Amino acid sequence: MASVRRKETAFENIPSIKAKTLRINLNPDIYGTFAEIGAGQETARHFFRSGGASGTIAKAMSAYDKDFSDAIYGAEKDGRYVTQARLKTMLSYEMELMEERISRERHPDRIFFSFANTVATIDFSKRYKGHGWVGIKYQLDPKQKELDEIVLHVRFKQNEARLQQETLGILGVNLIYGAFYKYHKPRKMLKYLLDHIDRDTLEIDMVNFSGPNFQHVDNRLMSLQLIKNNMTDAVMFGPDGNNLLPAAILYKKNILALRGSFRPVTKVNMDMFQKSYDIFVRDPQVDQEKTIVIFEITLSNLKASGEIDEQDFMDRAELLCSLGHTVMISKFQEYYKLVEYFNNYTKNRIGLTMGINNLIDIFDEKYYRHLSGGILEAFGKLFFKDLLVYLYPMKNPETGQIMTSNNVKVHPRMKELYKFFKYNGKVMDIIDYEPEIMHIFSRDVLKKITNGEDGWEEMLPEGIAEIIKEKSLFVRKGETVNPEKEKA
Repeated sequence: MASVRRKETAFENIPSIKAKTLRINLNPDIYGTFAEIGAGQETARHFFRSGGASGTIAKAMSAYDKDFSDAIYGAEKDGRYVTQARLKTMLSYEMELMEERISRERHPDRIFFSFANTVATIDFSKRYKGHGWVGIKYQLDPKQKELDEIVLHVRFKQNEARLQQETLGILGVNLIYGAFYKYHKPRKMLKYLLDHIDRDTLEIDMVNFSGPNFQHVDNRLMSLQLIKNNMTDAVMFGPDGNNLLPAAILYKKNILALRGSFRPVTKVNMDMFQKSYDIFVRDPQVDQEKTIVIFEITLSNLKASGEIDEQDFMDRAELLCSLGHTVMISKFQEYYKLVEYFNNYTKNRIGLTMGINNLIDIFDEKYYRHLSGGILEAFGKLFFKDLLVYLYPMKNPETGQIMTSNNVKVHPRMKELYKFFKYNGKVMDIIDYEPEIMHIFSRDVLKKITNGEDGWEEMLPEGIAEIIKEKSLFVRKGETVNPEKEKA
């Protein structure tokens, strides 16, 4: 009973949508505009209904017609309207208009905001569920010149436009309320975005915080929160640390994915990437200009000690970003789920770079017992599309034998299935590997770092050891890399 009461109390502590809008409306300083395109004026409607909106809403508008929209905000280079670029244009335009039209002399204490969304709801055939961009640009102090901004991307899962519109309206209220009253707790703000929204109805797959009040926020860590909170299945971020929309990055691209722990990234990881990439782009079906390389880490790979160590995650991200790579964090423990995800966005060539151990795991039946079709169903999803596996060899520590696709040992029941994919050209060996680095494993490097041992530096790509030492990565708080040397 006690646990039930605790849950009820926690639920009761969540302000209602009306309470949130009323608190904002009754704040005499908060004042701004609503520009909503594609799903009605759903967010503004909540503020009008709760009462006192005249003190909050300077303007609420929709520019559904493309010509009208272009006349107001200008035409986008790509001619598209449901994009991050369009949202940012809307936010900036409306905020500039606020500053221009509202006298600071008459209203010295007002803090301005512009809220916008540009959305495509479910289509008539119900094949395309719909998605949209939602954001707010605002200030927390009337003297604040550099503005704060929160931008997020959503995917709808409901099968009715009306329901999607209602969900969008609630999300908008939660975002505005969080921006003003929970800005100092960005992690909790993410959770609050789904207040009064069923998690099965909406996916948030990208969010970026920027501005002076979010200087302490690392957007890569916010990406991780989206995964931890079950708000999405996969997130991506670029070398600059800003979050990326997977759909935009993967759309109609050739994709080469390298899965690993990258704890830390080693010379072997980079050799696997470089050699497989060279093979990948030589494929006549692959246009190098339309190719993306993804360094992917599964959520299970982040749970080094049963729970996700956020600092450990940031250490890995720091190194991969420093090497200029795009990183994906996913919930896809099985490879076929990762390939299915990629296939949502592209029909072009997909390549998976992996080591011998990963290949052996793929042919282990225990990973597919939850599927009605078992391993055959998984392999149908994995290899049905235009997929190739680039296999990096491994030296057997006991015999010294180099293991490749030709002598790998899979379960006896899987031998014929393996042969089928092998001889149909789905598995390709990387033959120009660097034999002198085959002894390097991330776990050994990590052990040396945490124990303060010598000799791990030459196992890593150029410049990585310096970053680890400078920032004391992969060590417990209060320690440094090679502490005895630090004393000397």
